[in-house]
Order: sequence, then structure tokens, then C-alpha cells
Amino acid sequence: MEDKRNLTKEVKIGNQLIGGNHPILIQSMTNTKTEDVEATVSQIKRLEEAGCEIIRCAIPTMEAAKALGEIKKRISIPLVADIHFDYRLAIAAIENGADKIRINPGNIGENSRIKAVVDKAKEFQIPIRVGVNSGSLEKDLVEKYHGVTAEGIVESAINKVRLIEEMGYDNLVVSIKSSDVMMCIKSHELISDKISYPLHVGITEAGTVYRGNIKSAVGLGAILYQGIGNTIRVSLSGDPIEEIKTAKLVLKTLGLRKGGIEVVSCPTCGRTQIDLIGLANKVEDLVANIPLDIKVAVMGCVVNGPGEAKEADIGIAGGKGEGLLIKKGEIIRKVPEDKLLDTLREELENWNKQ
Repeated sequence: MEDKRNLTKEVKIGNQLIGGNHPILIQSMTNTKTEDVEATVSQIKRLEEAGCEIIRCAIPTMEAAKALGEIKKRISIPLVADIHFDYRLAIAAIENGADKIRINPGNIGENSRIKAVVDKAKEFQIPIRVGVNSGSLEKDLVEKYHGVTAEGIVESAINKVRLIEEMGYDNLVVSIKSSDVMMCIKSHELISDKISYPLHVGITEAGTVYRGNIKSAVGLGAILYQGIGNTIRVSLSGDPIEEIKTAKLVLKTLGLRKGGIEVVSCPTCGRTQIDLIGLANKVEDLVANIPLDIKVAVMGCVVNGPGEAKEADIGIAGGKGEGLLIKKGEIIRKVPEDKLLDTLREELENWNKQ
């Protein structure tokens, strides 16, 4: 897929730029207590290694806001502070080094408090992410649209954007989320024609790793395919590392990101005489951090395996007691079944020497 994203305003978040022609960045959120600096830094470093490019931390207390300064010293990706309700926490988070803050102005309270946050963001020249979720849509908009709707979500977000613009600030990122995939897609279609700010895209409260991955892949895929979105987050009830793995695969599948090994594997059938599922999972783990831009096939039988793996750069096909090493559909050699994985590893490690 050719990247034909809607061109938005450029926004700087720490050492990253989003919007314009800049690549779509992957974001996640820590699930540690932010006050626990050691645990939070440890998780962020794991996420960085997995490919996370922006990290968000919840700031429920003043202690959490003050912890940001120490956390920032020990990580290398931009840090976003997630604020609910208390404007003083937003101000403290900015003063302690947050690269961006996420607020829902409707939850902050009276305009004087919102302005205090906006003025502090302006002073430190950091962006504000205006976040609106379908679950917190204002009662008057629910009544106006006879329920929670995409139109109501978009109107809520635009009202909040205009409010901050009237306060003299336009260093903004916008996020409109819903756990309803189709409502989320429609909301993004509607808002992309109405504002020029970068959009952070995600399906909120998507669910468990299994269910959440499917909902996120469908929702993010439909939105990104239309050229909408500048940063993404896959929201899962699980290890945040899983969010990064899914986000990377969504972008790669859409042709919006290059690099990394793509693994293809055949479905099992009656001809399968090896533990194909176990082997495919081991190959996925094997290639996770190998920096090659190639396709690897894992096939379950030596009958159709070579032909089915023709489009892959390299592949393995299992048989009873032995398997095949394949390159571009051509059989290179036979190896014992228990040596298939090691043979593939050796080939990949020496790929650039061939």
C-alpha cells in the first residue's frame, strides 16, 4: 500500500516529529505504578526494545508527577503524561519533564483550570493531546444525537480543540476513541475532514490479547488504509509488549512500515506429520529481533511445501523424521527434523554473507 496519508500539521513530541510526511509512530502505555520508578523504567526499556516509540504513563498522584523527572533521565523515547480530572497534576507533570500531556478538557473542570494547563504547556512548548472517549461523552451531546454516536464524539472533540485554540494554543494532537470498532472508524472519517491536527488512533478497551488484537487490527487497518492517523496504540488487557508486536504487524501488513522478517505458515491438514504449530511459533520467536527485510515460510509437509513457499525468500518444510530447507521454492537440502530450526537460524544469521 502506498502511503497516502492526509497531511496534517507537524507536532514535536520530545525527540520525535509526527504529522506531515513523518512515519506513523507506535505508542503504548505502562501498567506499572508510575510512582515506582524502577518498575516503570524497566517496563519502558522492554517496550523500547520491542519497538515502542512513544510511551504514556498514568499520573494519578502528585508523587507520580514528580517521578517523571527521574524516569525521563533513564529512557530515550518521548514520555506522555496521562491526566484525569486534577489540573494541578497536569501542571506538575509538565514541570517535571513530560514531553506531552493527555487530557480530556471536559474532565478538568472550569475554563480557568483548563487555561492554567494550556498556559503551562505553552510556557514549556509541549503539545497537548485532546482525548475524547465514547464512554465519557457529554450528556447534552448524547441527548442531541439520541445516544452515543460518531457525530457526537467528533463534535465533542472539535469543541475542546476550539476552546484551547481560543486560549491561544494550537500545539495539539487529537484522539477520539471508542470500544465500538465501526463507531471508531466512522468518527475518524468524519473528523479527518474537519481538523488539521495529527490524530492518535486506537480502539479503546479492545479487550484480551485475542479479542483485542482482532478488533484493533480491523479498526486500525480500516482507518490507516484511508490515510488517517499519525500515531497508533493497540489497547490490550495483557503485557504491553503484545501491543507493540501487533502494532508493528498492522503497519507492516498495510505496507506502512518496512523491515523485519515476515513469517508465513500453512494451515495444518491431514498430511502434516510434524508439530507445525509449535515450529511456527518457535520461528516467530527466532526472527523477532533479526534485522532482515525478508519473508520466511514454515510449511507442514514436503509434498506441497516447496511450491507453497515459492514467494518466500527462505523456508522450511517438515516431514516424518526429516525436513527440507527451501529457497525461493527450490529445495536446497534435507535435514533431520530436529535440526530444522537450527538450520534456519544458521541461514538467517549468515544471510548477509551469502
